[in-house]
Amino acid sequence: MVAVPQSFLAMPRWWHDEPGRAWLAELPELVATKCAAWQLEVDGDVTHGTNALVVPVRRLNEPAVLRLAPPGDDVATETAALSHWGGRGVVQLLDADLDARASLLERLNPAQSLQDVPIIEAVTILGGLTRLLAIPAPASAPSTAQIARDSAASFIAEWEAVGAPTPRGVVDAAVARASWLAEQPSSGESVDGDLHFEQVLAGGRHPWTVVDPVLFRGDREYDVGRVLWSRLDELPEDRDVFRAFDAFVDAADVPADRARAWVVARSMSYLVWGLARGLTWDPPKCIRLLGLFS
Repeated sequence: MVAVPQSFLAMPRWWHDEPGRAWLAELPELVATKCAAWQLEVDGDVTHGTNALVVPVRRLNEPAVLRLAPPGDDVATETAALSHWGGRGVVQLLDADLDARASLLERLNPAQSLQDVPIIEAVTILGGLTRLLAIPAPASAPSTAQIARDSAASFIAEWEAVGAPTPRGVVDAAVARASWLAEQPSSGESVDGDLHFEQVLAGGRHPWTVVDPVLFRGDREYDVGRVLWSRLDELPEDRDVFRAFDAFVDAADVPADRARAWVVARSMSYLVWGLARGLTWDPPKCIRLLGLFS
């Protein structure tokens, strides 16, 4: 039986999640069951992310990881995204059991992510991965144009609900940018809608590999705002921010005007979302980006 890390058991997300706590108690047995079913041998220390347990294993002497997700986690959508990309820039899916919320994945190095790489180099790598992932998307994937359309319709009310945290002209600019993005023709490309440094790991078949991608359809520049705010504290001067922005745009090969519009739309979206949930660390970053790009 594996031991579930205390750091995972103590996460605040479980405090008010009774099904989640019950799942935690069952985890050692769940791991043992999947190891028996898939002929796996535990091969290292158990780790975890924000919501899933990750167990290093071997199958027929090949290294892999067993990932177990809690009740409520949309494993079907996650595995469908991995299957869609088929290992192209993303971690390779080796097996899946949707009923058990279990997946067997290519083993990467959880101790080395893009978070540890100098910022401009890391942004350039993210841009290159974005370009690599831009294959034709299924029509069923959520559309970035629809996200922009919904944002344009909701920004004013959401901004007012959190106390009008920016000048009115800034939210008006966000509405205008989101409306413009919604009206533009979409390329229909595959996009990772949750792109950031900590979800790109070293190891495996490629120097850097995306984990936990969220499959969207539309503009590959959709998440450049998140790329910037994720490590904005490492970009103290305005020229540093624009240098990082240009590095992403060049590496991803995307239109700069659309990328700027997405920085504004995504920053406003995260600002009002974060303030509504009591976040204090990221909203000032969003406000800074809105001031620079709107």
